[in-house]
Amino acid sequence: MDRELLEQTLTELGQPSYRAKQVWEHACAGASSYEEMSSLPKGLRSELSERVPFSTLSLEQQLEARDGTVKALFRTHDGHPVESVLMRYRDGRRSVCISTQSGCPLQCAFCASGQMGFKRNLTAWEIFDQALYFRQVEQVNHGALMGMGEPLMNLTAVLTAVRALPDLGIGHRHTSVSTAGWVPGIDKLAVEGLPVRLALSLHAPDDELRRTLMPVTARFPIAEVIAACERFYALRRRKVLVEYLMLAGVNDRPEQARALVRLLDPGRFKLNLIPYNETGAFRGSSRAVIYSFRQALAKAGLEATVRLARGREIDAACGQLAGTVGAASRT
Repeated sequence: MDRELLEQTLTELGQPSYRAKQVWEHACAGASSYEEMSSLPKGLRSELSERVPFSTLSLEQQLEARDGTVKALFRTHDGHPVESVLMRYRDGRRSVCISTQSGCPLQCAFCASGQMGFKRNLTAWEIFDQALYFRQVEQVNHGALMGMGEPLMNLTAVLTAVRALPDLGIGHRHTSVSTAGWVPGIDKLAVEGLPVRLALSLHAPDDELRRTLMPVTARFPIAEVIAACERFYALRRRKVLVEYLMLAGVNDRPEQARALVRLLDPGRFKLNLIPYNETGAFRGSSRAVIYSFRQALAKAGLEATVRLARGREIDAACGQLAGTVGAASRT
């Protein structure tokens, strides 16, 4: 829901100032249409239905995996694809993986979103409406801006959306903002004062390898990126989550684990090792190799976890979002 358009329309209709808040609270509580907002006059509900779309996105397809993960494919008003994912965990977490762009301009070699090319930045309310959609399904309490796109290249819209997420039940401390290493955006996010977690997609301990995997490295070498993350930590006092995709024979050797230990201060960084969800470019490291890699990090005092892959069979796992219609749906 475009909140600015909502407020403008209610003003034009001569409605009292509290109406915008009233409508917004209904929507954030899980209402799926204006007709469900029985506290609004019936005529106003009709006017809003005609003048303010309930969502800035239209749902094209929804898929559900055996583990409960749900992926939604949306279209923007001008036809661009946007995918987002609801992940359900046994401990009660309901986390929404949110896209910030349609496609991605960074063209990382291992990522389906990068391979589909870049369409455009999403507006703040197109970002927010992905989480709002899943709030209509059930309560949500965690948000990860880790879907399609580089969030820090669309930071103004991202910040507006993030500031609105607590209205859905997703607090700032339960919100993560990912980056491939966009240094100006890291510095801007740091001074905003929001207690969100920064997640850095690193995937290699040296510039030469990282440049082959992530072209953004040509502009921002690892040393500059790590320095920006340390500035972020100094201001926000929250450890930076370093995402590290485990690629067989590429970045999973013992010497690369040792290089990570030298690169990352364990007081400021935490590693998240990610099993590769294959998109055709690489093979994923075996469980045994991932375990050994993690053990090498742990022995050196660098905290590392292994991400639980969810939604693989519906192409909803990390790096698989490509804006395409799946083979089967449950909508």
